Amino acid sequence: MEGGGARNVSAAAAQTKESADDGSCKPLPPCCVKAQAAVAESEAKCHATVVSGWFTGTRSRSGKPSKAQYFNNPMWPDVSFSKMLVNIQICSNIFPSRNCKSVCFKELDGEAHSLKVEKILYQGKSPYQEVLVFESSTYGNVLVLDGIVQLTDKDECAYQEMVTHLALCSIPSPKNVLVVGGGDGGVLREIAKHDSVESIDICEIDQLVIDVCKDFFPRLYVGYKDPRVKLHVGDAVEFLRNSPEGKYDAIIVDSSDPIGPAQELVEKPFFQTIARALKPGGVLSNLAESMWLHTHLIQDMLSICREVFKGGVRYAWASVPTYPSGVIGFLLCAKEGPPVDFLTPVNPIEKIEGATKDGREMRFYNSEIHKAAFILPTFVKRELEAYNSSTEKERPEKPTAKPVKMKVMRDSAITAS
Repeated sequence: MEGGGARNVSAAAAQTKESADDGSCKPLPPCCVKAQAAVAESEAKCHATVVSGWFTGTRSRSGKPSKAQYFNNPMWPDVSFSKMLVNIQICSNIFPSRNCKSVCFKELDGEAHSLKVEKILYQGKSPYQEVLVFESSTYGNVLVLDGIVQLTDKDECAYQEMVTHLALCSIPSPKNVLVVGGGDGGVLREIAKHDSVESIDICEIDQLVIDVCKDFFPRLYVGYKDPRVKLHVGDAVEFLRNSPEGKYDAIIVDSSDPIGPAQELVEKPFFQTIARALKPGGVLSNLAESMWLHTHLIQDMLSICREVFKGGVRYAWASVPTYPSGVIGFLLCAKEGPPVDFLTPVNPIEKIEGATKDGREMRFYNSEIHKAAFILPTFVKRELEAYNSSTEKERPEKPTAKPVKMKVMRDSAITAS
């Protein structure tokens, strides 16, 4: 789940600045700006959906600090804006010497998944984001961008396999595929299992992510070694604008969370650009957040995509333990053309020659889980159906033409009156 740019964090940062300018409180630290993700109002405006993680140590029973270190990965953030401001005041005024992240998050109602850190393998900064890799005791190597866990050795298979094969197994014989983001190489690895594919383009903005994954995630980076892969380092939006119309059978968006520079990747112009680059009947597989935390965002994305993709739009989900709330969603969209039935794989992975041979075995995806991924819990169906009903009512009714009276003349001419 990589990708992103160097532009500013828009609405959340603006709101933060306004609060600071009136003198009521000091400017919010970056960790607390991201904590606004849990505020429904600001989240709906700027699609800030995540809270960054933080390091903590532990203490022994005697109270002495121990050498053990943990990376705390927020699982279920729940904080009101007013409560967050109180914590910031505590952080900046009452306890100026304390770690801001520790103070802020101790007071939040929520949960975090703590990963024991064996050692820090890499820590650096690109022009776009902070990059961290550490070795954990139970999840193997962990990739963290701007404080947010992107993948781990243990559970990367669930995301990489599902985001790829839900799309490629829904269409017969995909040939040209584009990956947006995905600098780690995992989606490339999965696409390469489809022998019908002739070319694989990948557009990743951050060269550092690619280099770091080459060194610390060889099981993912192997995707770059396929001769069908062509790497483009740069802005994916610009790349798509310059792509020939109707070039791709499938486009897979493996980007970072829709906050700041990646926000435009969940807006209508971007989806329109994708649709233009797809062939008739071509498909999009796109990150679509957690159904437990972000139904408002899912609703917005569904609404936009149903306007753009007339061949069908579906929401699917999978379990990924290290992602917020432990699940992640996918938006599957088809461009108008040859019919696409996402619910039933017409190109089953089990029948693709060599797709599951030694060294390429699936760890998560299969045809049965493909079908099950589209079955939604009752509360999700209810919320999405209610939203669809409300948006239908809000749309202005199309004017209906008045009935025209027709007269048939003796010479068989037809006139309207």
